[in-house]
Amino acid sequence: AGMVLSVLVILLLSVLYEAVKMGKAVLLRRALLALPRSLSQEALTEPQEGDSNPGQSSPSLMAFPISFPRWFWFHVGQTLFHVVQVVLGYMVMLAVMSYNAWIFLGAIVGSTLGYFM
Repeated sequence: AGMVLSVLVILLLSVLYEAVKMGKAVLLRRALLALPRSLSQEALTEPQEGDSNPGQSSPSLMAFPISFPRWFWFHVGQTLFHVVQVVLGYMVMLAVMSYNAWIFLGAIVGSTLGYFM
C-alpha cells in the first residue's frame, strides 16, 4: 500500500509540474500583451501631461505610465511559478534517483498525463 501511494504521489507531482509549466507560459503571454505596443523614440522623450519640466523625469518611467505596474505583477507571478516549478522538478528528480522502477514509471506517466492535459 505504501509503494502504491508513493507512485501516486510522484505521478501527481509530475502532473502538477507540467501544469505549472503551462501556467507559466500563459502568464508570459499575458505579460507580453501588457507591454506597450511601441517603444519608439518619441514615446521615450515625449513629456507626460502636467509635467512642468520634462527634463526631471526619467525616460524609462515616461515610457510605461500605465502598463508598468501590471507588467511588474505579471513578472512577480512568473517568478513565483518558476520557483514552484524548480522545487517540483527537484522533488521528482530526487524520487527518480531512488532507482525504483515503479517510481520512475510514475514520474514518466505523470509527465505524459500532465503534458496531454
